[in-house]
Amino acid sequence: MTRPARPGGASPHARGEVMSQADLLDSRTAWLRLAAIVALSTIGGVGMWSVIVALPYVQAEFGISRGAASVPYTLTMLGFGAGGILMGRLTDRLGPMKPLLGATLMLAAGYALAGLAPSITVYTVAQGLLIGMLGASAAFAPLVAEASLWFRRRRGIAVAIAASGNYLAGAVWPPVLSWLIGAYGWRTAHLVVGAICLVTMLPLALLLRARAPGTHGGGLQKDAGEGRPFGLSPTGATVVLSTAGIACCVAMAMPQVHIVAYCGDLGYGVARGAQMLSLMLACGIASRLASGLIADRIGGLRTLLLGSVLQGLALSLFLFFDGLASLYTLSALFGLVQGGIVPSYAVIVRESFPASEAGTRVGIVLMATLVGMALGGWLSGVIFDATGSYAAAFLNGVAWNMANVLIVTTLLLRRRARLATA
Repeated sequence: MTRPARPGGASPHARGEVMSQADLLDSRTAWLRLAAIVALSTIGGVGMWSVIVALPYVQAEFGISRGAASVPYTLTMLGFGAGGILMGRLTDRLGPMKPLLGATLMLAAGYALAGLAPSITVYTVAQGLLIGMLGASAAFAPLVAEASLWFRRRRGIAVAIAASGNYLAGAVWPPVLSWLIGAYGWRTAHLVVGAICLVTMLPLALLLRARAPGTHGGGLQKDAGEGRPFGLSPTGATVVLSTAGIACCVAMAMPQVHIVAYCGDLGYGVARGAQMLSLMLACGIASRLASGLIADRIGGLRTLLLGSVLQGLALSLFLFFDGLASLYTLSALFGLVQGGIVPSYAVIVRESFPASEAGTRVGIVLMATLVGMALGGWLSGVIFDATGSYAAAFLNGVAWNMANVLIVTTLLLRRRARLATA
């Protein structure tokens, strides 16, 4: 005799399948998958950082201004952001493996083209289109969103760990690239990086064949956040979060993008600047992990506000200290206070929107942070060209950071008002 289905139409077999999927959340499988995500993000994240280390060498070879030399970085970041949305949508539909396999090929091709580029135009296209948009973008926002789908109780720390792969790339790659460029030149260094990405990322991508629990025919992950996040429509909330992301990352870009060139201008040498960038991003890893633990306790929005306030304070100190020891100290401090900002946006999105939109929504908001990085990197170069120093560029960053604090504070007050009237 056939057992009747329970209300909702799910058969016992189907219910058993859902339960088995639920067991995957926060499981050993989820943590092993997270390790693969971090490895992919660390390797593929080179696309964001190699252009910074190569900036003074590319400027010297092609005989261009600092502002013009910053354009490849700007387009790389814009491409990285737009590609994050594209790859996020593909990941929502196909899972992460197939987009990653294609992106790995594009990343390797981009580094080959950049290393052989006969002009700054070709180098810029290689960076912005192949490396940024079609390559490295698949190793950040889509993977952060993917990690969030495999965790529930420990979502904050999981997202922070996934996002740390990008900063781990920033800690590992600059000294490696600095050594490669010093020993073999920036062109050969690009060819070597492309080969490394090809042989390491392809097998790692194959480890992500399985789909996240409940994202392919199940109803497990239909837990949405607020119907109207912060009292806004979903589109309105996304726009406001994106605006906040632009503002905070314009500020963040000043030290991260120009610390190598800044040290060269001060007479300390670009190798010292690469060390400072590596130190900054290594400390950013600790910051991201700590922010994940904090977000699991106080939520993503409060964590974002805390990080933004501390970032503004640390950025202000660059206006008063430019000695070698001071810059090392400030680089470490800046990394420690700002590293948790970007993953906080991913946590906020998962708290406020349905899981079925995770890849796309996280991609949009993280694209905005990358637009901010791109804008901040370009603006700092232009301000330097106009003033002959970075003082005004640091002030510009502080002003943008204040705008971010205002936006996030407003969102927090709106959420509190909604909870009070609920």
